[in-house]
Amino acid sequence: MKQTITRLSSAALLLVLAASCSRTEQVAPSQQPIAATVNQDATRDSHLTMGNPSGAVTDATNSPNNYLMSKTQYALSYSRAQGKPNWVSWHLSSAWLGSTARQDNFASDATLPSGWFKATNSSYTGSGFDRGHNCPSADRTGSVADNSATFLMTNMMPQAANNNQQTWANLENYERTLVAQGYELYVICGSYGSGGTGVNGYATTIASGNITVPARCWKVVVVLPEGSSDAGRVTTATRIIAIDTPNTTAISSAWGGYRTTVDAIEAATGYNILSAVSSTVQATIESKVDTGPTS
Repeated sequence: MKQTITRLSSAALLLVLAASCSRTEQVAPSQQPIAATVNQDATRDSHLTMGNPSGAVTDATNSPNNYLMSKTQYALSYSRAQGKPNWVSWHLSSAWLGSTARQDNFASDATLPSGWFKATNSSYTGSGFDRGHNCPSADRTGSVADNSATFLMTNMMPQAANNNQQTWANLENYERTLVAQGYELYVICGSYGSGGTGVNGYATTIASGNITVPARCWKVVVVLPEGSSDAGRVTTATRIIAIDTPNTTAISSAWGGYRTTVDAIEAATGYNILSAVSSTVQATIESKVDTGPTS
């Protein structure tokens, strides 16, 4: 399952760049570059190793609101009706990290089916909401192509600025510190519900009704030591971080206060988030609230 990639030397340091905000959105102070030594065992693995949460398929006609899109850099389920992803899933190891600068080249996704609404760089302009990355820019600094892929609008959700630039930014930074310690992560995140509060107040949609503003933004992180056969290595002792945050400006910057269970997120979304993991193991790890460190 592991694929060969070009690696930097073991002495190289990787600059991990801020990932949460666009050129017109303030870069969070917490998003400082993190030096991470390349793990020579690190590889780039399948983004759906832990499962396909909603059973998304590449059938645009019969499944337009659970449409599977597979990028080299991440996988996602897209909703035509909501104009945003239901969820995005990606693998993160030091093999994905390099010194590529943040590209800030927000763009429509030309791979969406013909006739579908395609959000543009300006679809969020004046909405009061950030173009919130699901898969962050700083998780894909291995090449210009990798970083640019995170700026496709199919990877964005309307996110309240404090949520995007503080709460989520702090968790994203923490995830990369785990990678610097020799872990590989599987990250699945998304949003659900309708209605959030941005800097212009409450809204249920933006872009003339084409993009739904979610009420909640969630994330699940599976933390593993570098290795292979990753889904099979998930045990009842594996650290699972799950958060569920309100999409509002009135939110704490401390992500640890929003920790919940995978079970609770699944109940809210109807997904089976870690479907590739043993059902016995799932029963234990999905019912726990993480109590590990937050920085």
